[in-house]
Amino acid sequence: MAENSPLSPASRWTPESWRARPIWQAPIYPDATRLTAVEQRLTRYPPLVFAGEARRLRAALGEAAGGRAFVLQGGDCAESFADFTANVIRDTFRILLQMAVVLTFGARVPVVKLGRMAGQYAKPRSSDTETQDGVTLPSYRGDNINGAEFTQEARIPDPARMEAGYFQSAGTLNLLRAFASGGYADLHQVHRWNLDFVERSPLAARYRDLAARIDETLGFMAACGMTSATTPQIRETDFYTSHEALLLPYEQALTRVDSTTGDWYACSAHFLWIGDRTRQPDGAHVEFLRGVKNPIGLKVGPSMAPDELVRLIEILNPEASPGRLTLITRMGAEKIAAKLPPLVRAVKSAGVPVLWVCDPMHGNTITTASRVKTRSFDAILTEVRGFFDVHQAEGTHPGGVHVEMTGQNVTECVGGAHQLTEADLGVRYETFCDPRLNAGQSLELAFLLAAELQARRAGLDPAPAVAAQ
Repeated sequence: MAENSPLSPASRWTPESWRARPIWQAPIYPDATRLTAVEQRLTRYPPLVFAGEARRLRAALGEAAGGRAFVLQGGDCAESFADFTANVIRDTFRILLQMAVVLTFGARVPVVKLGRMAGQYAKPRSSDTETQDGVTLPSYRGDNINGAEFTQEARIPDPARMEAGYFQSAGTLNLLRAFASGGYADLHQVHRWNLDFVERSPLAARYRDLAARIDETLGFMAACGMTSATTPQIRETDFYTSHEALLLPYEQALTRVDSTTGDWYACSAHFLWIGDRTRQPDGAHVEFLRGVKNPIGLKVGPSMAPDELVRLIEILNPEASPGRLTLITRMGAEKIAAKLPPLVRAVKSAGVPVLWVCDPMHGNTITTASRVKTRSFDAILTEVRGFFDVHQAEGTHPGGVHVEMTGQNVTECVGGAHQLTEADLGVRYETFCDPRLNAGQSLELAFLLAAELQARRAGLDPAPAVAAQ
């Protein structure tokens, strides 16, 4: 009998059934009693998101899987408790809105806005330990688990951090909902921000035409009576949250039964994903996420084999429901042309509807001679274009992009119109984990992708990226 067949004991899912499976990337808490006490308190707290919201997102992702929408997922590589301020939250939300407006015009379909926000407090690591100046300590795994400071005390996993993460996520969500529905997301306001960006960009001439056409469209809509006062869709937006479902004690504690359907939902975020390091078919993370009804994601790296991917799809989306499963590819600019096509063909042959999204960040991380992690803007753009090329060749839909970015003007990724170099990285390098696109680079990427989408729709060759002189 197959392990995950309907008659197998493995198919009897419960919120805690993951505990009987092998687990990777899990912290070891020195005090099990304290961990249990925190988990029990979290089970009594209100949910952070609601089942109805998750169902609405699942429907929107189903549209994207069919080519009728496009997904923009973005935010910090790992949120920091120290950055829990209204300004930081506002600036990231604002950049995502600006990117979404530009992409909507380029793709000519609705853009589903999905923030890596309000819960992205845990990170997988390539090594369990870190060594500095001959001292070896446990690796930093995100503020929900331990501290970034390189001290023995800070690096001990502390279950109380899960509770702090819950309250910070609740505060972030409160602000995001206010921004999304209180007028801050007004389409005209967002477009004015984009016009300001265009005029400051070294590539202003390239972007000005697209910005002018968006301006004309808004003017036409206003002449037809579609204004902020008459059309709620212009002054409000749907905005959803997501994070990697890495810390399973936290996720289980925030899992609730939906009173209207009787289904289980993970209520820590609208959308959760399984990382490339925790995607073992018999592992704890796959076991947990297969049982919740949220839309979920699966990171797909270059080591993924076609038959393994098909098996994971069968486990995670056995009902073949559109919008249930998003495959987030992270290949690297140099590997995507060879690695992605066999996977796309295998999934297409399996006949299960999935949403394909490109993560052009994780496969393009490099370390400089001075041991600083960075990413090249050109490599990021090249991987997205390769993603589009593969899906065009295979007759499938490229459904969106997943980027690590911030609304702050950090200097963590090289390249872009302002031509940041390795020498610039020390000016404002603030990430505790992976390098992020800054505000200007994020918007630049959106304008270039909008031009790419428009050109492909028209059957033209997209203009190449041009460095500012």
